Amino acid sequence: AGGSAVGWAFQLQDPRIVLLLLIIVTAIGFNLAGLFEIDGFSGGNSLSQKQGFAGSFWTGALAAFVATPCTGPFMAAALGAAIVLPPLAGVLVFAGLGIGLALPFFALAYLPAVRSRIPKPGPWLATFRRLMAVPMFLTALALIWLLGQQIGNNSLVIALLFLTLTVLVLWWAGLGQRASVSRGGIALVIVAALAATGSAVVPMAGKGAESTQNSSSEGLMASEPYSEARLTELQASNLPVFVYFTADWCITCKANESAAINRAETEKAFSTSNVAVLVGDWTLPDPAITRVLEQYGRAGVPLYLYYAPGKEVQVLPQILTVETLTNLVAAR
Repeated sequence: AGGSAVGWAFQLQDPRIVLLLLIIVTAIGFNLAGLFEIDGFSGGNSLSQKQGFAGSFWTGALAAFVATPCTGPFMAAALGAAIVLPPLAGVLVFAGLGIGLALPFFALAYLPAVRSRIPKPGPWLATFRRLMAVPMFLTALALIWLLGQQIGNNSLVIALLFLTLTVLVLWWAGLGQRASVSRGGIALVIVAALAATGSAVVPMAGKGAESTQNSSSEGLMASEPYSEARLTELQASNLPVFVYFTADWCITCKANESAAINRAETEKAFSTSNVAVLVGDWTLPDPAITRVLEQYGRAGVPLYLYYAPGKEVQVLPQILTVETLTNLVAAR
């Protein structure tokens, strides 16, 4: 509606959003680790803690916002359909996804046999809470890496400065809580100011072009950046072409690149058959790539295409194996 080309998880293409997510995830991690208690500076969390439908809505909204690094192998078709279907049908697709996410909670609420199997509350929950800080900190590390890929090392240092100041404010508030001194309101204002200032300053600090150029295509496979003109040129030369669209924030993409694409067996098979490889990096916004994704009914990455000379384009599955790729050239 605003004139921009977007897709699933497009918010992760914006370094400002990535920085905000990094601050939120880090704060949650330190809260779970016991540095401070959430009371007093719940911020957006206060919305998700509302009772009834309002609380359910905001909990789901936060989960969807944080958990969209890529479409995954099972959601691609559904999300692609939602984009091209009429509005009502598209909403029904997302409603179906929401029902799927809600099913475990629904079972706990309405099936006593399931609920009775849950361990009783006790001291073990305190240990469990501390353990849950670990995946949050791992998520923070992933976001730091992604931010570095998008804005370069110099700007990343500035972003980490804002993150460090945020943690110090949370630590200061936690010390106050232990001394029964209320600092939550002041801490909330300072953290919000740091997040807003960081989001405004970091993207302007200078993007590291050396970090963002084809960062997703590093590996054994020799490749070129994707462009429609280059694809047409290779096809006119009667060469087979393998095109894959990826992003640094896409877990499925990275798994496929490690397990199937950037493998010696695949590289040898493609090299022997003179297969040209083009990489479309969607880490940052790229309207040309967005149009290709929409053309093939996809709402996001990954997307894998194989153009054999004289044949129709072949859309490959979202989960790749070495055999999947080597069989492409073996069948020629």
